[in-house]
Amino acid sequence: MALGRAFSVAVTGIDGVLVEIEADVGRGLPGVHVVGLPDTALQESRDRVRAAVTNSGQDWPVSKVVLALSPATLPKVGSVYDLAMACAVLGAARVVPADPLLTTVLLGELALDGRVRTVRGILPAVLAARRAERTRVIVPTGSLAEAGLVSGIEVRGASHLREVVDWMRGRGDLAVPESATEVGADRYEDLADVAGQADARWAVEVAAAGAHHLMLTGPPGIGKTMLAGRLPGLLPPLTEEQALEVTAVHSVAGTLTPERPLITAAPFVAPHHTSTVASLVGGGSGVARPGAVSRAHHGVLFLDECAEMSVRVLEALRTPLEDGEVRIARRDGVARYPARFQLVLAANPCPCAAPRAAACVCAPAARRRYLGKLSGPLLDRVDLRLAMHGDAGGLLADGPGESSADVRDRVAAARAAARERWREHGWHTNAEVPGAALRQRFRLSRDALTPIERALRRGAITARGADRILRVAWTLADLQGAPVPQVDCVLAAMSFREQSPADTTGART
Repeated sequence: MALGRAFSVAVTGIDGVLVEIEADVGRGLPGVHVVGLPDTALQESRDRVRAAVTNSGQDWPVSKVVLALSPATLPKVGSVYDLAMACAVLGAARVVPADPLLTTVLLGELALDGRVRTVRGILPAVLAARRAERTRVIVPTGSLAEAGLVSGIEVRGASHLREVVDWMRGRGDLAVPESATEVGADRYEDLADVAGQADARWAVEVAAAGAHHLMLTGPPGIGKTMLAGRLPGLLPPLTEEQALEVTAVHSVAGTLTPERPLITAAPFVAPHHTSTVASLVGGGSGVARPGAVSRAHHGVLFLDECAEMSVRVLEALRTPLEDGEVRIARRDGVARYPARFQLVLAANPCPCAAPRAAACVCAPAARRRYLGKLSGPLLDRVDLRLAMHGDAGGLLADGPGESSADVRDRVAAARAAARERWREHGWHTNAEVPGAALRQRFRLSRDALTPIERALRRGAITARGADRILRVAWTLADLQGAPVPQVDCVLAAMSFREQSPADTTGART
């Protein structure tokens, strides 16, 4: 009897767990048995691994081979273990020395001819290997750029099983990641293209400065989608930690490209209004895949025509909006994905979407039912609500409006002020500050709080709404360069919440 050991990583959500693979080559009828809660893809790896080994010029043991993946209680999903399983068998058969395998993590799927294919989730797997204090990780060459983003661990790439065998025998070397090259930032459309709509432009600027959720309502063609698409261009670049988090989500989702392995700009995700709960929040059989809310992590999730979406889909947003993550239970375990995104909603005021109030043919009950899909608890989580109206003066004005670059400078200054203020508490933006802290430790003056108290007594706002008004007031103060919000900031913040979506068909006051 001979034993071999190798290591790989099981990725659930964006969390990785080190998996030890033991190969036992002993007496018995020839065959391969895999134990340790393997899924169908892993069960089929028996034939892939055996064919890859023999087609790489190595002999497969003519005896019983047992492959045990530990922890035994952890479900194993996918083909990422192929390379490690092959090396564990070769180590047990004394074809390769065992020592290099003890400190190395192997990731990759094997083709029948021995080629090493890339798999999803390489980045979180390499991060898990570093946390487990492994000194080296071998990945497919197609994933070298992605794996090379992780510092503190030696990363090597292989395109064929034969290369890995030669390296373990000391007869060759493996590829290393190329030096990081500067990649241009994502290009978003310029805010100067939006004609007029001064109030809506200001709301977008406030949303960018404080990371606030935003809802725009108005007739079609008024500029809701244009404004939403230009919001990411106002946001600051992601920090190194944020970039790795976002890239890890997209690695698991399989949306990364070798040409752009690291996401450094705030993502913009705009699912169709017919999207399902699974596509928005995440889902799938086995282990759930990330949905749109997670792909928009540290970025913008834009739901155009949100009133056309199903109630179940819209209500599914409430938990990630509150918790900043989603937890999805499936047959093979619970997947956790971060989902701290900035929500932007856009909707027409009624089903007929008339360009002006006089042309609307909808009954009052139909109008209420149309926007009634947006429940009170969901709208209560939206900090800024703006009813857009026609702006002929702005449309015919000479010259373009203010550019994204100019607005981005003010947004950056406001975010820097907020970051400095909340630094010792671990918050980065005003939208992250808990309501208890705003009401107690950072309590505003009596005059500034009076309008909020009156609104609470009238039942015009909820306690959650009061907290969100305070957050927006701090953002308005930061944009003004004021150290503390005064009553004018509070009143302006309240005006963003007091606008009803139904106001879009009425006269502007």
